[in-house]
Amino acid sequence: MKIGLLHPGEMGAAVGNALVAAGHTVRWASEGRSEVTRARAVAFEDTGTVAEVLASCEVVFSVVPPHAALELARSLPSFDGIYVDANAVSPGTARAVESSVARFVDGGIVGGPPAPRLYLSGDEAATVASLFGGSPIETELAANASALKCAFAAWTKGTAALVLAIRDFARAEGVEDALVAEWARSQPHLSDRLAAGEHSAAKKGWRSIGEMEEIASAFAAEGLPSGFHEAAAEVYRRYEGVTSP
Repeated sequence: MKIGLLHPGEMGAAVGNALVAAGHTVRWASEGRSEVTRARAVAFEDTGTVAEVLASCEVVFSVVPPHAALELARSLPSFDGIYVDANAVSPGTARAVESSVARFVDGGIVGGPPAPRLYLSGDEAATVASLFGGSPIETELAANASALKCAFAAWTKGTAALVLAIRDFARAEGVEDALVAEWARSQPHLSDRLAAGEHSAAKKGWRSIGEMEEIASAFAAEGLPSGFHEAAAEVYRRYEGVTSP
């Protein structure tokens, strides 16, 4: 099958490479993309433009930063194939994307490259799941893939932001070393949590801002406090630009 990929960032490239491993032809558009993106897309066919991707593919995957997901869907030319939104967005944003395309499958990616897990929901979710047979990516059908992704990242990335904020407070008060030593004695797992949080924030804090804002919106839509993840977005905003795409 000919499958389109919009746009091959680190995670998108992992999805595209898995589809190639499963025997499919993956197409992408190099127009306006960076040399770094071009290097990630060496295994894919370059059609030049997004319009050509849509015209020549039966399924298209959107794997972009959360803040760009809806804007991208609304900007596309008419497409009659299956549009898979595999972005870290709220259920409300996913529904808005669905209203912008003809055939919609909601996706949620858990874990990192090269072999994340892909949750899928929607009438044609099983069709999309079957595309990954024989690939490194495991797929599972879910009642609401975007909600599941939100709930998962609310804990993993939300608590990472909390640990970073606590460390920054201790540093400002001159007790960072004492706190880290106490963590080593009584909460040893937090040392690894802090190191992983620092690495993730420095590498892709810019991306986590939008994801935390989507989670805050999802919580608010259910009448739950949104402040946890609004604050997490602010923590990650401090790292914005340290390493950007």
